[in-house]
Amino acid sequence: MRFWKLEGCGNDYVYIDARQALPDDLPALARRLSLRRHGVGADGLIAVCSGEAAPLRMRMFNADGSEAEMCGNGVRGFAKLAFDQGWSVGSSFEVETLAGPVFVEVRGPVGLPVSQVQVGMGRPRLLRAEIPMLGPTGQVVDEPLEVAGRDLCLTAVSMGNPHAVLFFSSVDDALVQAVGPSLENDPRFPRRVNVGFAVRQTAEHLRLRVWERGSGETLACGTGACAAWVAGRLQGLLAEEGQVEFLGGTVGVRWGGGTQPVFLTGPSRLVFEGRLP
Repeated sequence: MRFWKLEGCGNDYVYIDARQALPDDLPALARRLSLRRHGVGADGLIAVCSGEAAPLRMRMFNADGSEAEMCGNGVRGFAKLAFDQGWSVGSSFEVETLAGPVFVEVRGPVGLPVSQVQVGMGRPRLLRAEIPMLGPTGQVVDEPLEVAGRDLCLTAVSMGNPHAVLFFSSVDDALVQAVGPSLENDPRFPRRVNVGFAVRQTAEHLRLRVWERGSGETLACGTGACAAWVAGRLQGLLAEEGQVEFLGGTVGVRWGGGTQPVFLTGPSRLVFEGRLP
């Protein structure tokens, strides 16, 4: 089986072409390939499948084998691979995901491989039931809760997958390692949750670390960038458009508010390709 490994801001995935034949056990394959020392090494596995309402469909599996609804960095790599391999029609196209359709536009110098991808991520889901998160109806904005013995405040946003965003004046490894796994598995989130640790630099610049559901901390998270920007806007901290800086790189996010879609723009790079034994 041929595979490709791509990364966006250090968030890396193994991609396989499953348009004709889907492997029997994708969760087990994801766990095997994601191993950093005994496999290819990645934050997860993404299968390029044939779609129903659109020509292509993305299925994404975390490193622990759990299937995720959506992945912002992953879909950028998906778009780059599909365009570079000639599987897409044109430079702008729709991709089916478990979270619904997203629209991608690949960018780069004519005649060269794609270097940047913009994704129309759809509208953010803000109601508690849409996250999903247990509790009273309505939005979850700067809501106090206790996690890992700490009194915190979170804003919950779904970008097709659930995110809990917390703002701090500074973030260190001990905070991420203590709060990340505890909040990921908090019973208030029936499908678990991705945890964003945000530090506002200016109204146009956010620093972010993300503990991803099923993978642990990653160097970047596209849906996490979108969720954090939405959360910051809801709390009156951020402008309509700006940059989200991760440990692995920087992406651009734009959200006009309300029911408008969130747009994510960032790099995607082919690391290597090969064949699985």
